[in-house]
Amino acid sequence: MLQIYNSLTRQKEDFIPITPKTVRMYVCGMTVYDYCHLGHARVMVVFDTVYRYLRASNYAVNYVRNITDIDDKIIRRAAENGESIQALTQRFIDAMHEDEDALNVLRPTEEPRATETIDEMLDMINTLMGKGYAYQGKNGDVYYDVSKFEGYGKLSGRKLDELRAGERVAVDEVKDDPLDFVLWKASKPGEPAWESPWGQGRPGWHIECSAMSKTRLGSHFDIHGGGSDLQFPHHENEIAQSEACNGHTYVNYWMHNGFIRVNDEKMSKSLNNFFTIREVLTHYKAAEIRFFILNSHYRSQLNYGTDQLDAARASLSRLYTAIRGLPESGPAAYTYYETRFNAAMDDDFNTPVAIAMLFELAGDINRIRKTQSDAAAAPLGALLQKLGGILGLLQDDPESWFKGKAAADGLDDAAIEALIQQRLDARKAKQWAESDRIRDELKAQGVILEDSAGNTTWKRT
Repeated sequence: MLQIYNSLTRQKEDFIPITPKTVRMYVCGMTVYDYCHLGHARVMVVFDTVYRYLRASNYAVNYVRNITDIDDKIIRRAAENGESIQALTQRFIDAMHEDEDALNVLRPTEEPRATETIDEMLDMINTLMGKGYAYQGKNGDVYYDVSKFEGYGKLSGRKLDELRAGERVAVDEVKDDPLDFVLWKASKPGEPAWESPWGQGRPGWHIECSAMSKTRLGSHFDIHGGGSDLQFPHHENEIAQSEACNGHTYVNYWMHNGFIRVNDEKMSKSLNNFFTIREVLTHYKAAEIRFFILNSHYRSQLNYGTDQLDAARASLSRLYTAIRGLPESGPAAYTYYETRFNAAMDDDFNTPVAIAMLFELAGDINRIRKTQSDAAAAPLGALLQKLGGILGLLQDDPESWFKGKAAADGLDDAAIEALIQQRLDARKAKQWAESDRIRDELKAQGVILEDSAGNTTWKRT
C-alpha cells in the first residue's frame, strides 16, 4: 500500500484517497517574472514523478499546479522592462513550458492563473470577514487575524507566542498583530487593480492558492505539495484561511520537497551560485538533470555540483548500454523487479531505491546478453524502459542517446561513420598506426569508439 510522509503529522501514513482510486492534488507553481531555476526544476520533476506513479498505479489523477501572474515582483519587473504585465508573464509562462518539456515533465491536468480566479478570492475574503477572521486596516488592506484561528502553526509545529517572540519587525500600526497577513492589498497609483467591497486592489499571495485549489479541486482534497520553503508561512496561511472559511479540513496529506544546495551552500543570487534550468542545459542533457534530482529522496536536501551531474551522465549511460541494440519486444512479466520497484515507490516515493532496482535489472540484462542472446534479454530490456518511464527516464532511443547532436563545428554522423569505416579497413590491412590515428582523431572531436565482437559502436561525449 502506498505510504506518504505527511508534513502535517510528521509521519508516514497509508494513502487513502477521499474518493476511491481518484486523487486530487495541488502543487504551488511558479511566480512568472523570470526564468525557472534549479529549485523550480526539483518541484517540477518531483511532483511530475508523483503524478506519473499515481497514474501507473491506476488512480485517476486531477493534478492542479497554479501560476501566480500578479505579484509585487511581477509589477516591479514589468516596470523595469518597460513592458506590460501581460506580455511579461506570458513570455515567462512560455519559457516555463519549454523548460518542462525539456525535462520531460507532463503538463498538469489544470494550470489556473491567479488573475483568472479573482472573484473566487473575493468570495473567500468576504466569508472570512463575515466570520470575524479578517479585518480592514487603516491603509485599506484586508488582513487575516491569526489569533482567531486556534490551529495556527500546526503545519510548521510553531506556536503563536514563539512566533511573536522571534518577530523582528515592529508591529505595523495598520495591523493588530505582526503575524497577521494580507488577504487584499489596496491599489497604488499605476498598479493593476480589481473592484472589491473594500475598494480597488489586488489579492495577497496566500489567498490565491486557497481560492485556486478550491475552485478546481473542492474545499477538501487529497494532496498538497510544494517546496519546503513554502511550509511557513505560505502553507500555514493557506490552512488557516481555508479551514476558517470552509469550516473543515483543507488537505489530508502535505508533501514538501527539500532544498537544493550548490556545492554545499544555499543557492542564492548573492552568493553567485544561482543557476537557471536553461544555464544547466547548456552543459548537461535534460535527462541527466532529471536523474540527478530523482537519485535523491525528494524530502532530502539535494547538493548540486558538476560531480553529481557527471555521475548522473555515467549512470544513464550504463542503463542505456544495457538496452542498446536489443530487438523490439514487449515487457517481461517479470514480477521480481517490478514488485521491488513498486515497493520502493510505495514507500513515500523512494526514487533512489527504485533507481537501484533499475541497475539490478540492467545487470541481469547484461548477463543474459552474454550467456544467452540479445533476443532472450529483449523482454527485460522493455521492462527496464517501462519502469524507467514511470520516473520519466529511458524514453530516448539508445542510439540517439549516445550519438546525440553534432556540435556546430563538430563532425556529423555521416563523417563519423566514414572515419570508422576507414579505421576498419586499416585494421583489416593491419595498419595499426593508421587505426590508432583515426581513433585519436575521433576522440579529439568528442567521439568515443567501443569495439566488441567485430562490431564498432560510437557515442558523443
